[in-house]
Amino acid sequence: MHMYGNWRSAAAFRVRIALKLKGIAYEETFIDLDAGDQHKPEFRTINPQGAVPALYDGDGPPLTQSLAILDYLEETQGGVLLLPEEPRARARVRSLAQVVACDTHPLYVPRVRTFLMEEYGLPRDRMLAFLRNAFETGLKTLETRLAAEPGTGRFCQGDAVSHADLCLVSLWVGTGIFGVETAAYPTVARIAEACLALPEVAEAHPLRQPGAPAV
Repeated sequence: MHMYGNWRSAAAFRVRIALKLKGIAYEETFIDLDAGDQHKPEFRTINPQGAVPALYDGDGPPLTQSLAILDYLEETQGGVLLLPEEPRARARVRSLAQVVACDTHPLYVPRVRTFLMEEYGLPRDRMLAFLRNAFETGLKTLETRLAAEPGTGRFCQGDAVSHADLCLVSLWVGTGIFGVETAAYPTVARIAEACLALPEVAEAHPLRQPGAPAV
């Protein structure tokens, strides 16, 4: 498999984790989102949306959208199962994953940040306030649900890693990158730390990818 990604992309991060957890060999080409490489014609032929990740598996067009890719890997590949078999548990995992991937992450991607500053003249500090509000709204939803719902265990759903955890940890790592306060979310923090303790997640971490700043 061959994936186009970016070190900072939360969506690429969660797909990278799934590939590693399932033991799938892959190569990754990094697209410089800050330099605007996603807008170049050669990448737009890969993904007309100009977004990462884009995953090639053999012949045919690439797969895009992280949740769709995660489902594809679950349905076609062996290794660690990342969706529970019981229908209600599976629905809960998908619901938690979508809190991040559908409702929170889209609000802080580069194209939104750039639009706010260039089209509306929003100063950088106010743009960052908007971004942090998006993070905080998603984190509050996760914390409320994970702290109260009986399905929560060591991870989001029981004691096995699932798509919900891949999404949660991708959001959590972003809090450090963008300076979001996290003290109010102890359940999310506990689950994120359990994820980050897994070697596959540590290897997939954004700050361990080419192009990431030295820490």
